[in-house]
Parts: sequence; C-alpha cells; structure tokens
Amino acid sequence: MKRTLLILLFLCSNISFAQNKSIYSKKLSAQEVKAIFSEDLKNKLKIEYSINRVYEFNDNLGKHYLLLTVKETKCGNEYVNCNKAIKAYCIDYKNNNYHLKWNLNDFILPNGNEVSEEFSISFWTKFLNLSDVDANGIIDPIIVYGTKGLNDFSDGRIKIVVYNRGKKVVIRHQNGISDYERIAKVDAGFYRLPYKIQLKVKEIMNNIEENNFGIFPYKWQNNMKSKKLILDES
Repeated sequence: MKRTLLILLFLCSNISFAQNKSIYSKKLSAQEVKAIFSEDLKNKLKIEYSINRVYEFNDNLGKHYLLLTVKETKCGNEYVNCNKAIKAYCIDYKNNNYHLKWNLNDFILPNGNEVSEEFSISFWTKFLNLSDVDANGIIDPIIVYGTKGLNDFSDGRIKIVVYNRGKKVVIRHQNGISDYERIAKVDAGFYRLPYKIQLKVKEIMNNIEENNFGIFPYKWQNNMKSKKLILDES
C-alpha cells in the first residue's frame, strides 16, 4: 500500500512539474519577430502600426503572442520622435494558424489631458507582467502604459490593464505636479479579480512610484483595501 502511494505521489509531482514547465513568457528578438510576423501575416491580422516589441507566452490554453505596436509622429523637434497612438494585439497560435484574441488601443488626447498637453504615449514594458500570478495554469496579462505632458511623466496619464477570464479591467490615473491634480479611477471589476492578481497590480503601482513614473493619491493603498473606486486626495 505504501509503495502504491509513493508511486502515485511521484507521478502526480511529475505531472505538476510538466504543467509548470509549459508555462513561460519571453521577449522575442528582432530576428524572431521578422521571421514569424511577415508582411502577409501582419496584413492578415490587420496590424496597423510599427511593431515595437513582441512577447511569446505559453500556458494551459496554448501558445500566444503579445504584440506592442506604436504610431510615431514628430514632436516639438523634427529630430525627435514621439508616439501619437499605441495598439496591443494578443494573438493565439493553434494548428499553424494565428488568430486575434483581443486588442487594445489608445492615443494622446488632441487637446491634452485634465492637467496639461500630451506629447507622447508608450507602453511601459518595465512593468509588464506575463506570469501565472494566481497559479491556475493561465497567464493573465497585465499591461501598463502612459503619456507624457508638459512636465514629462509628472502630468501625464497612466493606465494599468488586466485581462482575466476574457474580461478587461482597468485602473486609470491622472498624474499631476500638485496633490489635488492627482486622481485614480478603479474599475469595480478590479475587486472581483483573484486576490493574488490584485496584490500584483498593487505591487506594480508601488514600482511605478519607486521608479518615478507617477505618484498615486495619498493613502491609495488603504483606499484600495476599502475597495474605493475613486482614489484622490480628499
């Protein structure tokens, strides 16, 4: 009986290891991107902008690609490039076919945000998360991007986008030099996300502050514990 139990435990541990081993994410090289995403495939997937980065990730649902693309423009100085728009694509790869699962797009506001004029928008891959946070065998992408205003990131906007179980949840934040200018709006669905994913998003928010990409309203951690939808200085 003991021998049978040991064999079963060994088999179960091996199965678990195999499943975990198949869950990964990696940034593709420029050569890999060019080899996979030919002009024909980009046209088929209706990829409009220049590809900035591509990530391959694999989980229990199969292989996927996250494409981050940008639409460039000249800003202020004709020798300086800015991005006027961005678009992300999540592509599923099955049976040698590429299928669009979802996409998101955003752009600099023509007349500026609530605080200042906007000059550029970009994906902040420093804070991108493509891991199985809640250990359920499925990767839930967390994408972060933001804009630059008159004072660089200090008066731009930030968006943190989470994809979980086919649904999109967003935290929208307006940066500002003055305390009263800063306000964050949290989708109600955020508080229905798995707890570990909520913790990961809060960790990313801390990292954004530590890396001087933004400042969230005072006591935002306590307000999120109280499940508030508006985070401000009041």
